[in-house]
Amino acid sequence: MARQRRSGADPGVAATLDKVLIAGAFHGQRRREQTEIELDELEELARTLGTSVVERAAVALRDIHPGTFFGSGTVEALGARIAELGGPAALINDQLSPRQQRNLEESWGVPVLDRTEVILAIFARRARTAEGRVQVEMAQLEHQLPRLAGGWAHLERQRGRVGTGSMRGGMGEKQIEVDRRLINQKLRRLRQRLREIERQRTTRRTARSAVPLASCALVGYTNAGKSTLLNRLTNSTVLADDLLFATLDPTSRLLGLSSGRRIIVTDTVGFIQSLPHELVEAFAATLEEVREAHLLTIVVDASHADAEAQLETVLATLDEMGCDQPAVLAVNKVDRLGAATADDMARRLGAIAGLPPVRISAARGTGIRELRQAIDALAAEAVPDTRANRPIIAAGSFDGDVAEAIDQPFHGRRRAAS
Repeated sequence: MARQRRSGADPGVAATLDKVLIAGAFHGQRRREQTEIELDELEELARTLGTSVVERAAVALRDIHPGTFFGSGTVEALGARIAELGGPAALINDQLSPRQQRNLEESWGVPVLDRTEVILAIFARRARTAEGRVQVEMAQLEHQLPRLAGGWAHLERQRGRVGTGSMRGGMGEKQIEVDRRLINQKLRRLRQRLREIERQRTTRRTARSAVPLASCALVGYTNAGKSTLLNRLTNSTVLADDLLFATLDPTSRLLGLSSGRRIIVTDTVGFIQSLPHELVEAFAATLEEVREAHLLTIVVDASHADAEAQLETVLATLDEMGCDQPAVLAVNKVDRLGAATADDMARRLGAIAGLPPVRISAARGTGIRELRQAIDALAAEAVPDTRANRPIIAAGSFDGDVAEAIDQPFHGRRRAAS
């Protein structure tokens, strides 16, 4: 019997990794500087996954090899280095085809995970709600389907068991078909379960829509400080960790503003460059929370070396989602920059977004009053004043926050920015 080979295509392998080597390629118009920034991000993803990075490599690549992604010389050099380091798993910054992944694992003798599999593993660990867990499992199974061949040694169990001449009994053929059928059956069950959850959520949302509260979604790149900002705005204690994708499931709180107006603020999953299409499709229902919000607060980590590119990624994702709501640009973490640098970065980010920037530090509370005022002004345009969204508090006499846990934001129509 062939010795079982651990494969990065197996969803359970990522949780067992201790040490990893990370590698990425730069080629064509892709500059080395950009690849190094992406490797920094992959290193943070590895840390979020609970592994330690023992080596990183940015590799010049003229052409992508169809069988191994890297050229033969690079494959050999990286394999030698992996052996010297004691056999850490390999995380590749780019997306690998099933064939490339299998060939690299056979050459290096260690699990190989591409960027998509790393993100999927983190999402699987972070999902807390029933909906989130179903969505992640669906994404993993969709990704797993084309990688069945060669992914697990048990696929060789059926070799030689087909005895009729009218059937072909190639290695693993029968077991692969069984596995594929089982995965498709499970996907159908999960889709049905997800539809049930979505119906329940829609029912709750419809029931609350009679109360005309404006809803504001906090959106931004992962680790931009959205959860910390939600906590600061609403005096909440939502998990806010210095990790990528620390928050996966949307969390909503009731926020009382200085005008006396009340709105719903929702912390949403962070965006990231090259978000796997499996996750975009699987999390369509969760991302719907962003689409259905009356207004957006776009949060940017001004201290990040790639802040402008991160904002462009967020804006492009919002555009793809069809989000055209009024928005506030919150330039966060300015406490990590000097005054002049913070001013310059805020100006550049505002120019990219086409919005006046509001400089804040969610961690220290800097600029939060100004941000509340900007949100208050947009909320006044989004939903007319009623007794429901303006409790019996004289306008201007309330200068604190009211926080109340709720399960989902209110449903309402989007309005284009005026």
